[in-house]
Parts: sequence; structure tokens; C-alpha cells
Amino acid sequence: MALSKIQPASIDLTANYAFTGTNSITSASSGTYEEKKLATVTASSSGTLSFTSSIDNTYNIYKFRFIEIHPSHDSNVDFGFQGSTNTGSSYGVTLTSSFFDAYHYENDSSAAVRYLTSRDLAQSTSFQPLSVNTAVADADQHVSGELFLFDPSSTTFVKHFISTTQTASDGGSDDFSDNSYIAGYFNTTSAIDAIQFKFPSGNIDSGTIEMYGIN
Repeated sequence: MALSKIQPASIDLTANYAFTGTNSITSASSGTYEEKKLATVTASSSGTLSFTSSIDNTYNIYKFRFIEIHPSHDSNVDFGFQGSTNTGSSYGVTLTSSFFDAYHYENDSSAAVRYLTSRDLAQSTSFQPLSVNTAVADADQHVSGELFLFDPSSTTFVKHFISTTQTASDGGSDDFSDNSYIAGYFNTTSAIDAIQFKFPSGNIDSGTIEMYGIN
């Protein structure tokens, strides 16, 4: 019989594990946590990456994991996302958000934690930025991170989201590490049933986004 649940005390943290399908972890304090991979999209000079199916009332939480998202445009651009209430026919749901980050330059010339009013939104239908100055000036620069969307099928409440990203950023005189924290909500009681990711200009040259359902 296949093993479906693992007690935390039985896991050898020095070993390597590979999980597919539905992963279930049980602990005395939090009960059972299940995470199932639902879809994967891979960029290849793609204008957008979209998820237009499987976002429904099956799961309470949807997680999007973006890995090594590299832009094609040779300037500072911010990776971003928006939602849809019509299965992807249009993207532009009104949202309000906050954005702060912590950065550190490679040459140690500057480091800070800051709130960025240039990347928060207030009752806007624009794409929400998820990164700071992702650039193609260096072939190894990219953004990786996660986005959580809560109860998108609710027809009673607004739809909260939180995201954390890590970016190798272009600072002009020197590159820097940027860790960004984004949170907000889609201000609608309509169900969110599709999500799209893109850069504001140019294509997504390469990278992968995975979508998971969590109960």
C-alpha cells in the first residue's frame, strides 16, 4: 500500500525526497495539510503565462510557485499578476495592495528595508508588481517566489493574496539582491477563476510557474 501520510518525527532531514500527486503531512498541532500540483506552464519568449482552468471551489487556497522567471526586455521591469472573473477573457479586477522590500547591493554600498509606494495599488485594475527591477542585462538575473490566493471562488468575500519574491536585480552601478513582500485583495465578491502573469513590456524569456491546490 502506498504511503500517503508522513509523521514529521519520522522524516530524515538529511535525505532527499521527491513527491508527486497529493502530498499530505499530519502534525498534532495543525492537523492534515494537503497540497496537490494542478498545472505547470513554462515560458519560451512568452508574452504572458496564464492559468484559466482548475481555479474553483475544490480548494480553499491556491499557490503559484514561479521559478527562475527571466525577462527578454533589456531594461528594469517588474514581474506582475492580475485576476479574471470571466475565465481569462479579460484581466483587470479592482485590487488594493501593499508592497515593501529588503535589498542589499553586491558591493555592500547600500542596504535597507523600505515601503514602495511606486508598487502598491489602491482600487486599481493594473497588474500588481511582484518584483523590483528584474533585468536581462545579466543572463543570470531572474525572479523566483510564491503567490497565495485565498478562497477565490467565494461569492461573499473579497479575495486576499500574499506573495514573497526574491530577485537578482539591476541597480545600474551594481546589482543587488531584493526580497519583496506583497499583500492585498481583489475587491470583488465575484469568483476569481483565472490568473495571468507577465512583465509590463517585453516577453518572459524563460521560467516556470506551477499551480497547487491546498486544503
